[in-house]
Amino acid sequence: MYTALVTLLALTACALARPADEPIAIVAQTQDGPNPDGSYKWSYESANGIKAEEEGSVVNAGAENESTAVQGGYSYTGEDGVVISLTYKAGEEGFQPEGAHIPTAPPIPEAIQKALEWNAAHPSKEDENQV
Repeated sequence: MYTALVTLLALTACALARPADEPIAIVAQTQDGPNPDGSYKWSYESANGIKAEEEGSVVNAGAENESTAVQGGYSYTGEDGVVISLTYKAGEEGFQPEGAHIPTAPPIPEAIQKALEWNAAHPSKEDENQV
């Protein structure tokens, strides 16, 4: 009985002590920046097919509304074998991703769209008083 228990504990300890999955190699990588003007650019590709890239620059440098504009993308192969790709822009308008896998909202039904347009064209007295 004790031999079986000791064997089970030893096997459990070996299983828990095994090394983690092997690291995934980076097969290509570039980096430019950050540059004095605030711009930068980087990209990489890993051995398992993951690819990513991004570049950014300062918009309205020195102004009160100075910000960074960024664009980039990445791709990888999902568990089902389908390649997932996403591109994005980010800046004053917020984060704007694009990809075939991103769900989209259904169209607004025609009757509701007409009601929204009518409401916009005919504001109520309460709406007119709001600032």
